[in-house]
Amino acid sequence: MKRWTCVRTISLLGLFACAALAQTPAPSQPAQEAAAAPAAPQSILGPVDLSGIVDVYYDLNLNHPASGDNQLRNFDIQANQFSLNMAKVTLSHDPDPFGFRVDFGFGRAFETIHSAEAAPGIFRNIEQAYVSVKPARAKGLEVDFGEFVTAAGAEVIETKDNWNYSRSLLFAWAIPYYHFGLRATMPLGKHFTAGLHLVNGWNNIEDNNLGKTAGLTGALAVGKVTWTQTYYVGPEKTGTNQGLRHLYDTTLLVNATKTASFYINYDYGVDKKIGGGESRWTGIAGAARFQVTPLFALAPRLEWFNDADGFSTGTAQKVKEFTFTGEFKLREGVLSRLEYRRDWSNVPFFDRGAGPGVYKNQNTLLAGLVAYFGPKK
Repeated sequence: MKRWTCVRTISLLGLFACAALAQTPAPSQPAQEAAAAPAAPQSILGPVDLSGIVDVYYDLNLNHPASGDNQLRNFDIQANQFSLNMAKVTLSHDPDPFGFRVDFGFGRAFETIHSAEAAPGIFRNIEQAYVSVKPARAKGLEVDFGEFVTAAGAEVIETKDNWNYSRSLLFAWAIPYYHFGLRATMPLGKHFTAGLHLVNGWNNIEDNNLGKTAGLTGALAVGKVTWTQTYYVGPEKTGTNQGLRHLYDTTLLVNATKTASFYINYDYGVDKKIGGGESRWTGIAGAARFQVTPLFALAPRLEWFNDADGFSTGTAQKVKEFTFTGEFKLREGVLSRLEYRRDWSNVPFFDRGAGPGVYKNQNTLLAGLVAYFGPKK
């Protein structure tokens, strides 16, 4: 009896197996191999984007300064020699809902933006390093924590994302480069995005006092016009929370046609002195870009900067500059730029020959080459 029960059970199991095989088509050979292969390890955040930049230049200063430096420049500082502006690698993942970004590199740009940094040396090679959170049901709210570039200014640190090779006086002397702390952005309707920053201060990862700097941002985008506003306020002096620094920055960008764009950038800053008084700086810049052909573009820029108390440049002066840049795309991912720039001040400030600060103007010719790679977004 037991034997018959076993046989009957085996027969029933066989029938069920045959039925299952009849309903499920046999997998092809590649599918069988794929099923047998072990799953590749996945990042907890998902795929990671990799991008990079190498940016080099030669700058001829017609004043031939013995110091070997171009005055009033921040990245293209070295005169009459070949120089490395930046070599950088970026790892990033867009938040969904978590993400991150790290920009790591070296070169003149990294030395400049971290020139006042008191944190350990490794931080001087990091442009940005932050973690992002973007909750799925938060209607576009994104919160970043870490080191990130400033919201102020019409230009950015990377050459390829600007119209000119050299940065404007306003970018170099009126605004900060980066902050460390929290920032949040939130779209309010179809055309406006608001932002809030709470950071350690200007250009410092480790705070130099007990206070914090707050920032408010707003971007209005309607059609071909984008208008951005940025305001920062906070104590920036070492060891004290007295004497607040204020900065207001606004940029109006107009993409008039597919081949012509324009912007106007204005900055106004005040640094309150301990015990009374204040230092002020203000300036305005205008630039245009004309895409003459798919491979060739022209970009003029003109600006005026008033460092009334010498707070930024070290000398009380009014400076003007004119820049004219020609860009040729050698191939996808490789840009070449040829640029003429003239800076002139109302007081002797520029080096000439062996004489430091003896001349009122400076003329330079620059040739730059930028190679970059990464996903298109």
